[in-house]
Amino acid sequence: MKKFLCSKTEPVVQVAQGKLRGFFFDGVYRFLGVPYARARRFEMPEAPDAWEGTRNALAYGLICPVLKDLQVDDEIVIPHRIWPASEHCQNLNIWTNSLDAGAKKPVMVWFHGGGFFNGSAIEHIAYEGENLARYDDVVAVTINHRLNAFGHLDLSMFGEKYHNSVNAGIADLAASLRWVKENIASFGGDPDNVTIFGQSGGGGKVTACGQAPSCDGLFQKAIVMSGVFGGFRQQKPEADPKAFALEILRQLELTEKDVDRLQTVETPLFIMAVNRAVDRMQSEGFSVRWAPHPNDWYLGDPRVVGFREHYLTIPTMVGTVLAEFSPPVDYAKGALTQEEQIRKVYEKFGEENGRRLLPLYRQAYPGKPDIYLNDVDTGARGASMEYVRLKAKGPAPVYAYIMSSIFDYDGGRAAWHCADIPYVFHNSAIIPYCYATENRERLEKEMCGAFVQFARTGNPNHPQLPAWAPATPTDVSTMVFDDKTEARVNFDDELIRALQEASPAFTPHMPGRKKEG
Repeated sequence: MKKFLCSKTEPVVQVAQGKLRGFFFDGVYRFLGVPYARARRFEMPEAPDAWEGTRNALAYGLICPVLKDLQVDDEIVIPHRIWPASEHCQNLNIWTNSLDAGAKKPVMVWFHGGGFFNGSAIEHIAYEGENLARYDDVVAVTINHRLNAFGHLDLSMFGEKYHNSVNAGIADLAASLRWVKENIASFGGDPDNVTIFGQSGGGGKVTACGQAPSCDGLFQKAIVMSGVFGGFRQQKPEADPKAFALEILRQLELTEKDVDRLQTVETPLFIMAVNRAVDRMQSEGFSVRWAPHPNDWYLGDPRVVGFREHYLTIPTMVGTVLAEFSPPVDYAKGALTQEEQIRKVYEKFGEENGRRLLPLYRQAYPGKPDIYLNDVDTGARGASMEYVRLKAKGPAPVYAYIMSSIFDYDGGRAAWHCADIPYVFHNSAIIPYCYATENRERLEKEMCGAFVQFARTGNPNHPQLPAWAPATPTDVSTMVFDDKTEARVNFDDELIRALQEASPAFTPHMPGRKKEG
């Protein structure tokens, strides 16, 4: 029988700032919308204010505003939530099955996707952490933080208080990890066994924390899901940060001496000015990229500047999915004859390239229909393998994986960007598309089991999987999660190289998302 509990006195926990009241249901305690920091616009986060009495933690916290409304046109591939927003969005959610401070359960802290410019801790329904707590005996935490212009506008040239404005969103994540370190024992978690994991932009945030000395000692393991990229079509050159900031000021009829007023402009007016400034930069041939930038706080992309010594000591998992950003097509792949599949491959790559690629594809994915060669991702897979081999030069183990399932949806679709998330969160039962394969439960046991075992021990091997060896700089054993899950060494290296040679750079398609309007 399911039990619910939420009274004036329980469940209540003591944290550094005061008492928090959550609720208990069906074996899991939930504490939602918990503040972990506060900050003035563009400035570094500080510890949240203390409160008197008992504070309710019964509702998800506000999420960071986006600059343009997202138009979602497919709730199948990525079931979404829309939620109220505020730039004061430094809050987190906790799921646990114990409030025993001595329980010392592994802690899994989730960084959401959406690049560094949109998304939230609850945007995807699959982000719910209750099943990780209920079935896998871990403490699950999801984080909201500053994004886009609120988290990554570079104003460092205007004064010391803005010295790290370009990395404020990552500084929020560091603050959330400090809060977890200080308080998670009250929720049954082990502050010395914290795994950070994230997908897409969330995977990039995992890497960014590894390259930020302020995060040292705040997490012990890292998982990067579809978060290392390369091979995309080159954008226009990036706008000069000062010129861009001055254009925002101009849109508000302000000058450089008024820069401090940017901190107090009402949020809608600030967003309007930022969007107009972006349009102006683009009209002049420049792009605006919302992302962390190297400075003395964040050292930069490890593939460019090298991995920090401390990050090299962190056990890591790195993975992708088969199709990632491949756009949907207007024909049913599962209905094509063999000859029609080959013709479609030739249409995409040309006959000469197609004849060269098909044998490599068939060797990498024996038995998988030829038509899915057209979907094989190179933007994330190739870059991720570069990342894995570089990190494998350090002392800590690095494990690689790929999810290559085909879903019986829309005439047959290979695993797309975000398709693996429900399996990792033990949430495949609540996401409809997961029933479009015959192996839903087995795949979930394999994938969630690997993630949880890795969070527990730093080694993803468990009884439901074949043996999985850590990578070396030359040999990468990739766990291929599919109808038949198996570990294969350097199995697609030749295919990825050949695809990168045959395919021009491309603009990624975000599954389920129509456009920003």
